[in-house]
Amino acid sequence: MSTTRRPGAEILPPEAWGPFVRLARFAGRPLEQFLHIEAASGLVLLMAAAVALAAANSPWAAEYAGFWRLPLGVQVGGLRFERSLEWVVNDGLMVIFFFVVGMEIRREIHHGELSELRRAALPVAAALGGMLVPAGIYLALAGAPATRAGWGVPMATDIAFAVGILTILGRRVPAALRVLLLALAVIDDLGAIVVIALFYSAGIAVSGLLIAAAGFLGIALMTRFGVRSRIAYVAPALVAWAGIYAAGVHPTIAGVIVGLMTPVRAWFGPSGFSERVKEEIRTIDEMDPEDTHHVAQALARVSEARREAMSPAEGLIALLHPWVAFGIMPIFALCNSGVAIEVGEIRGDTAHVVLAVAAGLVLGKPLGVFGSSWLVVRLGVAVLPAGLTLRHLIVLGIVAGVGFTMALFIAQLAFPGAELLSGAKLGVLIASGTAGLLSLLVGRLALHEQQLRAAASTADEAESSTEA
Repeated sequence: MSTTRRPGAEILPPEAWGPFVRLARFAGRPLEQFLHIEAASGLVLLMAAAVALAAANSPWAAEYAGFWRLPLGVQVGGLRFERSLEWVVNDGLMVIFFFVVGMEIRREIHHGELSELRRAALPVAAALGGMLVPAGIYLALAGAPATRAGWGVPMATDIAFAVGILTILGRRVPAALRVLLLALAVIDDLGAIVVIALFYSAGIAVSGLLIAAAGFLGIALMTRFGVRSRIAYVAPALVAWAGIYAAGVHPTIAGVIVGLMTPVRAWFGPSGFSERVKEEIRTIDEMDPEDTHHVAQALARVSEARREAMSPAEGLIALLHPWVAFGIMPIFALCNSGVAIEVGEIRGDTAHVVLAVAAGLVLGKPLGVFGSSWLVVRLGVAVLPAGLTLRHLIVLGIVAGVGFTMALFIAQLAFPGAELLSGAKLGVLIASGTAGLLSLLVGRLALHEQQLRAAASTADEAESSTEA
Protein backbone atom coordinates (compact mmCIF):
# COMPACT_ATOMS: atom_id res chain seq x y z
CA MET A 1 0.00 0.00 0.00
CA SER A 2 1.47 3.35 -1.02
CA THR A 3 1.24 6.50 1.04
CA THR A 4 1.41 10.13 0.03
CA ARG A 5 3.51 12.68 1.81
CA ARG A 6 3.31 16.44 1.94
CA PRO A 7 6.35 18.19 0.42
CA GLY A 8 8.81 19.02 3.19
CA ALA A 9 7.10 16.75 5.72
CA GLU A 10 9.35 14.90 8.19
CA ILE A 11 9.86 11.20 7.47
CA LEU A 12 9.74 9.01 10.57
CA PRO A 13 10.28 5.27 10.95
CA PRO A 14 7.14 3.16 11.49
CA GLU A 15 5.86 3.27 15.09
CA ALA A 16 8.28 6.09 15.96
CA TRP A 17 6.97 9.06 17.96
CA GLY A 18 7.98 12.42 16.49
CA PRO A 19 8.89 14.27 19.74
CA PHE A 20 11.20 11.44 20.87
CA VAL A 21 12.91 11.23 17.48
CA ARG A 22 13.48 14.99 17.39
CA LEU A 23 14.81 14.93 20.96
CA ALA A 24 17.30 12.16 20.07
CA ARG A 25 18.47 14.05 16.98
CA PHE A 26 18.86 17.26 18.98
CA ALA A 27 20.88 15.50 21.68
CA GLY A 28 23.11 13.70 19.16
CA ARG A 29 23.83 16.67 16.90
CA PRO A 30 26.57 18.28 19.08
CA LEU A 31 28.35 14.93 19.45
CA GLU A 32 28.14 14.29 15.71
CA GLN A 33 29.58 17.74 14.97
CA PHE A 34 32.36 17.19 17.52
CA LEU A 35 33.37 13.86 15.99
CA HIS A 36 33.71 15.48 12.56
CA ILE A 37 36.22 18.08 13.77
CA GLU A 38 39.76 17.06 12.85
CA ALA A 39 41.15 18.39 16.13
CA ALA A 40 38.64 16.40 18.19
CA SER A 41 40.75 13.24 18.30
CA GLY A 42 43.76 15.17 19.56
CA LEU A 43 41.60 16.86 22.18
CA VAL A 44 40.29 13.52 23.44
CA LEU A 45 43.86 12.18 23.58
CA LEU A 46 44.96 15.25 25.53
CA MET A 47 42.14 14.77 28.04
CA ALA A 48 42.99 11.07 28.44
CA ALA A 49 46.66 11.87 29.05
CA ALA A 50 45.73 14.55 31.59
CA VAL A 51 43.48 12.10 33.47
CA ALA A 52 46.25 9.47 33.51
CA LEU A 53 48.82 11.97 34.78
CA ALA A 54 46.45 13.20 37.48
CA ALA A 55 45.67 9.63 38.58
CA ALA A 56 49.35 8.63 38.72
CA ASN A 57 50.14 11.63 40.93
CA SER A 58 47.12 11.37 43.22
CA PRO A 59 46.44 9.48 46.44
CA TRP A 60 44.87 6.80 44.23
CA ALA A 61 48.08 6.13 42.26
CA ALA A 62 48.32 2.55 43.55
CA GLU A 63 44.73 1.83 42.48
CA TYR A 64 45.43 3.36 39.05
CA ALA A 65 48.48 1.12 38.54
CA GLY A 66 46.71 -1.93 39.94
CA PHE A 67 43.76 -1.48 37.61
CA TRP A 68 45.92 -1.96 34.52
CA ARG A 69 47.48 -5.07 36.09
CA LEU A 70 44.10 -6.78 36.42
CA PRO A 71 44.33 -10.30 34.92
CA LEU A 72 42.08 -11.17 31.99
CA GLY A 73 41.96 -14.50 30.23
CA VAL A 74 40.08 -17.31 28.57
CA GLN A 75 40.10 -21.02 29.25
CA VAL A 76 39.13 -23.81 26.84
CA GLY A 77 39.39 -27.24 28.44
CA GLY A 78 42.88 -27.55 29.85
CA LEU A 79 44.21 -24.58 27.87
CA ARG A 80 44.33 -21.24 29.66
CA PHE A 81 45.50 -17.89 28.29
CA GLU A 82 45.74 -15.04 30.81
CA ARG A 83 47.32 -11.60 30.51
CA SER A 84 47.01 -8.24 32.23
CA LEU A 85 44.62 -5.50 31.10
CA GLU A 86 47.67 -3.45 30.10
CA TRP A 87 48.75 -6.28 27.77
CA VAL A 88 45.26 -6.44 26.27
CA VAL A 89 45.50 -2.73 25.44
CA ASN A 90 49.08 -2.65 24.16
CA ASP A 91 49.22 -6.01 22.37
CA GLY A 92 45.56 -6.50 21.54
CA LEU A 93 43.66 -3.27 20.91
CA MET A 94 46.68 -1.55 19.38
CA VAL A 95 46.74 -4.25 16.69
CA ILE A 96 43.60 -2.59 15.30
CA PHE A 97 45.38 0.78 15.34
CA PHE A 98 48.29 -0.70 13.38
CA PHE A 99 45.86 -2.47 11.03
CA VAL A 100 44.40 0.92 10.09
CA VAL A 101 47.92 2.33 9.72
CA GLY A 102 48.79 -0.52 7.34
CA MET A 103 45.73 0.18 5.19
CA GLU A 104 46.53 3.90 5.09
CA ILE A 105 50.08 3.15 3.96
CA ARG A 106 48.78 0.82 1.22
CA ARG A 107 46.26 3.44 0.09
CA GLU A 108 48.87 6.21 -0.10
CA ILE A 109 51.22 3.98 -2.08
CA HIS A 110 48.47 2.95 -4.49
CA HIS A 111 46.80 6.26 -5.32
CA GLY A 112 47.89 8.86 -2.77
CA GLU A 113 50.84 11.12 -2.17
CA LEU A 114 53.26 8.19 -2.35
CA SER A 115 52.02 6.83 -5.68
CA GLU A 116 54.41 8.92 -7.81
CA LEU A 117 58.15 9.27 -7.22
CA ARG A 118 58.16 13.02 -7.84
CA ARG A 119 55.34 13.61 -5.35
CA ALA A 120 56.72 11.16 -2.81
CA ALA A 121 60.29 12.51 -2.79
CA LEU A 122 59.59 15.42 -0.43
CA PRO A 123 57.59 13.57 2.28
CA VAL A 124 59.97 10.58 2.08
CA ALA A 125 63.01 12.82 2.59
CA ALA A 126 61.27 14.78 5.37
CA ALA A 127 60.25 11.58 7.16
CA LEU A 128 63.70 9.98 6.88
CA GLY A 129 65.41 13.10 8.18
CA GLY A 130 62.78 13.34 10.91
CA MET A 131 63.63 9.81 12.04
CA LEU A 132 67.42 9.70 11.70
CA VAL A 133 68.30 13.04 13.30
CA PRO A 134 66.18 12.51 16.45
CA ALA A 135 67.63 9.02 16.85
CA GLY A 136 71.15 10.43 16.48
CA ILE A 137 70.51 13.18 19.05
CA TYR A 138 69.09 10.61 21.45
CA LEU A 139 72.15 8.39 21.16
CA ALA A 140 74.44 11.39 21.64
CA LEU A 141 72.70 12.33 24.91
CA ALA A 142 71.63 8.92 26.21
CA GLY A 143 74.75 8.21 28.25
CA ALA A 144 75.04 4.66 29.62
CA PRO A 145 74.53 1.62 27.35
CA ALA A 146 71.40 0.68 29.33
CA THR A 147 69.63 3.85 28.19
CA ARG A 148 70.54 3.63 24.50
CA ALA A 149 67.77 1.15 23.74
CA GLY A 150 65.32 4.08 23.59
CA TRP A 151 66.76 5.57 20.40
CA GLY A 152 63.56 4.68 18.54
CA VAL A 153 61.29 6.63 20.92
CA PRO A 154 61.78 10.15 19.45
CA MET A 155 61.41 8.94 15.86
CA ALA A 156 57.60 8.95 15.79
CA THR A 157 55.02 11.70 15.12
CA ASP A 158 51.51 11.62 16.52
CA ILE A 159 49.24 12.43 13.59
CA ALA A 160 46.13 13.14 15.69
CA PHE A 161 47.83 15.85 17.74
CA ALA A 162 49.74 17.24 14.75
CA VAL A 163 46.66 17.59 12.56
CA GLY A 164 44.79 19.08 15.50
CA ILE A 165 47.45 21.79 15.91
CA LEU A 166 47.34 22.66 12.22
CA THR A 167 43.56 22.84 12.47
CA ILE A 168 43.83 25.31 15.36
CA LEU A 169 46.07 27.50 13.19
CA GLY A 170 43.13 27.73 10.77
CA ARG A 171 43.49 29.57 7.48
CA ARG A 172 47.18 30.22 8.04
CA VAL A 173 47.74 26.60 7.02
CA PRO A 174 47.18 25.80 3.32
CA ALA A 175 45.67 22.47 2.36
CA ALA A 176 48.98 21.41 0.77
CA LEU A 177 50.71 21.56 4.17
CA ARG A 178 48.11 19.25 5.73
CA VAL A 179 48.54 16.79 2.86
CA LEU A 180 52.33 16.92 3.26
CA LEU A 181 51.99 16.29 7.02
CA LEU A 182 49.73 13.29 6.42
CA ALA A 183 52.14 11.81 3.86
CA LEU A 184 55.08 12.41 6.23
CA ALA A 185 53.18 10.75 9.08
CA VAL A 186 52.38 7.69 6.94
CA ILE A 187 56.07 7.19 6.09
CA ASP A 188 56.98 7.97 9.69
CA ASP A 189 54.63 5.22 10.87
CA LEU A 190 56.10 2.82 8.32
CA GLY A 191 59.59 3.57 9.60
CA ALA A 192 58.47 3.04 13.20
CA ILE A 193 56.93 -0.30 12.23
CA VAL A 194 60.18 -1.44 10.61
CA VAL A 195 62.11 -0.35 13.71
CA ILE A 196 59.73 -2.27 15.99
CA ALA A 197 59.97 -5.40 13.83
CA LEU A 198 63.76 -5.37 13.54
CA PHE A 199 64.98 -3.94 16.83
CA TYR A 200 62.24 -4.29 19.44
CA SER A 201 61.21 -7.90 19.00
CA ALA A 202 62.45 -10.89 21.01
CA GLY A 203 64.31 -13.87 19.58
CA ILE A 204 62.50 -15.17 16.52
CA ALA A 205 60.84 -18.60 16.80
CA VAL A 206 60.52 -20.26 13.39
CA SER A 207 57.46 -22.28 14.44
CA GLY A 208 55.58 -19.06 15.15
CA LEU A 209 56.54 -17.62 11.79
CA LEU A 210 55.16 -20.73 10.08
CA ILE A 211 51.84 -20.30 11.87
CA ALA A 212 51.76 -16.63 10.88
CA ALA A 213 52.59 -17.54 7.27
CA ALA A 214 49.61 -19.91 7.23
CA GLY A 215 47.36 -17.07 8.36
CA PHE A 216 48.70 -14.65 5.75
CA LEU A 217 48.45 -17.35 3.06
CA GLY A 218 44.82 -17.91 4.03
CA ILE A 219 44.09 -14.22 3.58
CA ALA A 220 45.82 -14.16 0.19
CA LEU A 221 43.94 -17.26 -1.05
CA MET A 222 40.58 -15.91 0.13
CA THR A 223 41.28 -12.70 -1.77
CA ARG A 224 42.09 -14.68 -4.92
CA PHE A 225 38.89 -16.70 -4.54
CA GLY A 226 36.94 -13.45 -4.40
CA VAL A 227 35.74 -13.73 -0.80
CA ARG A 228 34.29 -10.30 0.01
CA SER A 229 32.88 -10.85 3.50
CA ARG A 230 34.93 -8.93 6.06
CA ILE A 231 33.99 -11.33 8.85
CA ALA A 232 35.49 -14.26 6.92
CA TYR A 233 38.96 -12.71 7.16
CA VAL A 234 38.90 -12.46 10.96
CA ALA A 235 39.86 -16.13 11.48
CA PRO A 236 43.05 -16.13 9.33
CA ALA A 237 43.96 -12.71 10.73
CA LEU A 238 43.77 -14.12 14.27
CA VAL A 239 45.95 -17.05 13.19
CA ALA A 240 48.50 -14.59 11.79
CA TRP A 241 48.40 -12.54 15.02
CA ALA A 242 48.91 -15.65 17.17
CA GLY A 243 51.79 -16.81 14.97
CA ILE A 244 53.56 -13.44 15.10
CA TYR A 245 53.13 -13.35 18.88
CA ALA A 246 54.45 -16.91 19.25
CA ALA A 247 57.41 -16.05 17.01
CA GLY A 248 58.55 -13.35 19.43
CA VAL A 249 57.77 -10.45 17.09
CA HIS A 250 55.47 -7.80 18.50
CA PRO A 251 51.92 -8.82 17.50
CA THR A 252 51.02 -5.35 16.20
CA ILE A 253 53.21 -6.18 13.19
CA ALA A 254 50.54 -8.72 12.20
CA GLY A 255 48.00 -5.88 12.09
CA VAL A 256 50.25 -3.87 9.77
CA ILE A 257 50.82 -6.79 7.38
CA VAL A 258 47.10 -7.63 7.21
CA GLY A 259 46.42 -3.93 6.55
CA LEU A 260 48.95 -3.91 3.72
CA MET A 261 47.26 -7.00 2.23
CA THR A 262 43.80 -5.38 2.23
CA PRO A 263 42.68 -4.58 -1.36
CA VAL A 264 42.65 -0.88 -2.28
CA ARG A 265 40.73 -1.20 -5.56
CA ALA A 266 36.95 -1.01 -5.58
CA TRP A 267 34.96 -3.73 -7.33
CA PHE A 268 32.01 -1.63 -8.48
CA GLY A 269 33.23 1.91 -7.85
CA PRO A 270 30.85 4.91 -7.81
CA SER A 271 29.78 4.51 -11.44
CA GLY A 272 29.19 0.76 -11.10
CA PHE A 273 27.19 1.37 -7.93
CA SER A 274 25.02 3.92 -9.70
CA GLU A 275 24.33 1.59 -12.63
CA ARG A 276 23.54 -1.39 -10.39
CA VAL A 277 21.15 0.65 -8.22
CA LYS A 278 19.32 2.01 -11.29
CA GLU A 279 19.00 -1.52 -12.66
CA GLU A 280 17.67 -2.92 -9.39
CA ILE A 281 15.22 -0.02 -8.98
CA ARG A 282 13.79 -0.80 -12.41
CA THR A 283 13.56 -4.46 -11.41
CA ILE A 284 11.79 -3.66 -8.13
CA ASP A 285 9.34 -1.34 -9.90
CA GLU A 286 8.30 -4.23 -12.16
CA MET A 287 7.93 -6.72 -9.28
CA ASP A 288 4.82 -7.73 -7.44
CA PRO A 289 5.08 -5.97 -4.02
CA GLU A 290 3.90 -9.19 -2.38
CA ASP A 291 6.85 -11.11 -3.85
CA THR A 292 9.03 -10.41 -0.80
CA HIS A 293 11.59 -13.09 -1.69
CA HIS A 294 12.64 -11.46 -4.95
CA VAL A 295 12.41 -7.98 -3.43
CA ALA A 296 14.83 -9.11 -0.71
CA GLN A 297 17.21 -10.50 -3.33
CA ALA A 298 17.16 -7.21 -5.25
CA LEU A 299 17.80 -5.24 -2.06
CA ALA A 300 20.69 -7.59 -1.22
CA ARG A 301 22.24 -6.83 -4.60
CA VAL A 302 21.83 -3.10 -3.89
CA SER A 303 23.50 -3.61 -0.51
CA GLU A 304 26.36 -5.46 -2.19
CA ALA A 305 26.80 -2.65 -4.71
CA ARG A 306 26.80 -0.09 -1.88
CA ARG A 307 29.48 -2.03 0.00
CA GLU A 308 31.62 -2.49 -3.12
CA ALA A 309 31.35 1.14 -4.24
CA MET A 310 34.46 1.67 -2.10
CA SER A 311 37.52 -0.52 -1.87
CA PRO A 312 37.73 -2.84 1.16
CA ALA A 313 40.56 -0.71 2.54
CA GLU A 314 38.63 2.55 2.17
CA GLY A 315 35.52 1.01 3.70
CA LEU A 316 37.39 -0.44 6.67
CA ILE A 317 39.29 2.79 7.29
CA ALA A 318 36.02 4.73 7.32
CA LEU A 319 34.48 2.12 9.64
CA LEU A 320 37.38 1.75 12.08
CA HIS A 321 38.86 5.24 12.16
CA PRO A 322 36.33 6.71 14.64
CA TRP A 323 36.75 3.69 16.93
CA VAL A 324 40.53 4.02 16.79
CA ALA A 325 40.60 7.81 17.17
CA PHE A 326 38.00 8.11 19.93
CA GLY A 327 38.30 4.71 21.58
CA ILE A 328 41.53 2.76 21.22
CA MET A 329 43.97 5.68 21.24
CA PRO A 330 42.44 7.39 24.31
CA ILE A 331 42.39 4.04 26.16
CA PHE A 332 46.05 3.59 25.23
CA ALA A 333 46.78 7.10 26.54
CA LEU A 334 44.94 6.34 29.79
CA CYS A 335 46.97 3.17 30.19
CA ASN A 336 50.41 4.52 29.29
CA SER A 337 50.52 8.25 30.14
CA GLY A 338 50.38 7.86 33.89
CA VAL A 339 53.83 8.96 35.10
CA ALA A 340 54.50 9.71 38.76
CA ILE A 341 56.45 12.98 38.63
CA GLU A 342 58.95 13.30 41.45
CA VAL A 343 61.58 15.83 40.45
CA GLY A 344 64.00 14.71 43.13
CA GLU A 345 63.93 11.17 41.77
CA ILE A 346 64.84 12.17 38.18
CA ARG A 347 68.57 11.63 38.16
CA GLY A 348 71.23 9.41 36.68
CA ASP A 349 70.12 7.24 33.77
CA THR A 350 66.50 8.35 34.11
CA ALA A 351 67.49 12.00 33.67
CA HIS A 352 69.51 11.08 30.58
CA VAL A 353 66.48 9.33 29.07
CA VAL A 354 64.19 12.30 29.77
CA LEU A 355 66.67 14.74 28.22
CA ALA A 356 67.49 12.55 25.23
CA VAL A 357 63.84 11.86 24.34
CA ALA A 358 62.80 15.50 24.77
CA ALA A 359 65.75 16.83 22.76
CA GLY A 360 65.23 14.24 20.05
CA LEU A 361 61.63 15.34 19.52
CA VAL A 362 61.83 19.09 20.13
CA LEU A 363 65.18 19.69 18.38
CA GLY A 364 65.77 16.61 16.24
CA LYS A 365 62.43 16.55 14.46
CA PRO A 366 62.56 20.18 13.18
CA LEU A 367 66.22 19.87 12.19
CA GLY A 368 65.69 16.55 10.43
CA VAL A 369 62.42 17.42 8.66
CA PHE A 370 63.43 20.91 7.56
CA GLY A 371 67.04 20.06 6.73
CA SER A 372 66.25 17.04 4.57
CA SER A 373 63.33 18.81 2.86
CA TRP A 374 65.45 21.85 2.06
CA LEU A 375 68.23 19.62 0.72
CA VAL A 376 66.08 17.62 -1.73
CA VAL A 377 64.36 20.79 -2.95
CA ARG A 378 67.73 22.52 -3.42
CA LEU A 379 69.11 19.52 -5.31
CA GLY A 380 66.05 19.46 -7.58
CA VAL A 381 65.03 15.96 -6.49
CA ALA A 382 61.70 17.30 -5.19
CA VAL A 383 59.66 20.47 -5.54
CA LEU A 384 57.64 22.34 -2.96
CA PRO A 385 53.88 21.96 -3.47
CA ALA A 386 52.13 25.07 -4.77
CA GLY A 387 51.50 27.59 -2.02
CA LEU A 388 54.19 26.31 0.34
CA THR A 389 57.41 28.11 1.31
CA LEU A 390 60.32 27.33 3.61
CA ARG A 391 58.32 28.89 6.46
CA HIS A 392 55.74 26.16 6.10
CA LEU A 393 58.48 23.52 6.26
CA ILE A 394 59.74 25.03 9.53
CA VAL A 395 56.25 24.74 11.04
CA LEU A 396 55.98 21.21 9.63
CA GLY A 397 59.22 20.22 11.36
CA ILE A 398 58.17 21.68 14.71
CA VAL A 399 54.72 20.08 14.68
CA ALA A 400 56.31 16.73 13.74
CA GLY A 401 57.97 16.85 17.17
CA VAL A 402 54.64 16.05 18.77
CA GLY A 403 55.29 12.36 19.36
CA PHE A 404 52.70 10.74 21.57
CA THR A 405 50.95 7.46 20.74
CA MET A 406 53.69 5.77 18.71
CA ALA A 407 56.47 7.22 20.89
CA LEU A 408 54.85 5.91 24.08
CA PHE A 409 54.30 2.58 22.37
CA ILE A 410 57.97 2.23 21.42
CA ALA A 411 58.98 3.31 24.93
CA GLN A 412 57.03 0.32 26.29
CA LEU A 413 59.10 -1.98 24.10
CA ALA A 414 62.44 -0.28 24.70
CA PHE A 415 62.41 -0.18 28.49
CA PRO A 416 61.03 -3.18 30.40
CA GLY A 417 62.17 -1.56 33.67
CA ALA A 418 59.72 0.82 35.36
CA GLU A 419 62.24 3.58 36.15
CA LEU A 420 63.64 4.12 32.65
CA LEU A 421 60.18 3.64 31.14
CA SER A 422 58.83 6.43 33.37
CA GLY A 423 61.69 8.65 32.21
CA ALA A 424 60.92 7.93 28.56
CA LYS A 425 57.23 8.65 29.09
CA LEU A 426 58.01 11.90 30.88
CA GLY A 427 60.33 12.94 28.07
CA VAL A 428 57.61 12.22 25.50
CA LEU A 429 55.01 14.22 27.43
CA ILE A 430 57.34 17.20 27.98
CA ALA A 431 58.47 17.19 24.36
CA SER A 432 54.98 16.83 22.92
CA GLY A 433 53.65 19.69 25.02
CA THR A 434 56.63 21.90 24.13
CA ALA A 435 56.47 21.09 20.42
CA GLY A 436 52.72 21.71 20.38
CA LEU A 437 53.06 25.15 21.98
CA LEU A 438 55.99 26.08 19.74
CA SER A 439 54.01 25.00 16.67
CA LEU A 440 51.14 27.31 17.59
CA LEU A 441 53.47 30.21 18.40
CA VAL A 442 55.68 29.93 15.32
CA GLY A 443 52.68 29.20 13.12
CA ARG A 444 50.87 32.32 14.26
CA LEU A 445 53.94 34.52 13.87
CA ALA A 446 55.45 33.16 10.66
CA LEU A 447 52.47 31.97 8.65
CA HIS A 448 50.30 34.98 9.51
CA GLU A 449 52.87 37.33 7.97
CA GLN A 450 53.18 35.06 4.93
CA GLN A 451 49.40 35.02 4.52
CA LEU A 452 49.21 38.83 4.61
CA ARG A 453 51.92 39.10 1.96
CA ALA A 454 50.13 36.59 -0.26
CA ALA A 455 46.85 38.48 0.14
CA ALA A 456 48.53 41.80 -0.63
CA SER A 457 50.23 40.34 -3.70
CA THR A 458 46.90 38.96 -4.95
CA ALA A 459 45.23 42.33 -4.43
CA ASP A 460 48.03 44.14 -6.30
CA GLU A 461 47.74 41.72 -9.22
CA ALA A 462 43.99 42.20 -9.38
CA GLU A 463 44.38 46.00 -9.32
CA SER A 464 46.98 45.87 -12.08
CA SER A 465 44.78 43.70 -14.29
CA THR A 466 41.82 46.08 -13.74
CA GLU A 467 43.88 49.12 -14.75
CA ALA A 468 45.11 47.34 -17.84
